[in-house]
Amino acid sequence: MDRVRLEGYAFLAGFIACVPAANWLIGHVGTVCVPQGPCLIPVAPGGITAPSGVLMIGLALVLRDMVQRRLGKLWTLGAIAIGAALSGLVAPPALVAASMVAFMLSELADFAVYTPLQKRGLVLAVVASSLVGLCVDSVLFLYLAFGSLDYLAGQIIGKAWMVLLSVPLIRLLRDRDERRGIQPA
Repeated sequence: MDRVRLEGYAFLAGFIACVPAANWLIGHVGTVCVPQGPCLIPVAPGGITAPSGVLMIGLALVLRDMVQRRLGKLWTLGAIAIGAALSGLVAPPALVAASMVAFMLSELADFAVYTPLQKRGLVLAVVASSLVGLCVDSVLFLYLAFGSLDYLAGQIIGKAWMVLLSVPLIRLLRDRDERRGIQPA
């Protein structure tokens, strides 16, 4: 198996692993766990918090783009479907619908932005598509799961941190691909 496909499968496995990790984190890890609500983590100064799953969902948005870069659109759409189904299987019962709908629609929004932008530059495509995806995910998940947008700022900031932290790695991947003449799938 060539290195590019192997990397694609690694990105795919990471993407799929983000779903159960996010759902587990939201119910088990945080500086405070709200009764009948999420466990929260600080994401910015001033007491801005977010449900702890935000870190994994921010990472999932970036990994989705890498799956598409390495394996192509069909693999990516399949990964989104698997991720949404897995989200429904591993989410706490009260969060199943919110988790599945938010995951599916945010990843499709990411796909819709990334696909045309990737020709203009990998870093631009990843950042722009992830920002769109994280906003869609944040609004939908919070509204459907909790009936409020109380944690919206924290959701957006927490996911954006993961996107920003990925930029140096995305640039390294892009530069390596260019040196080796590797084209996106």
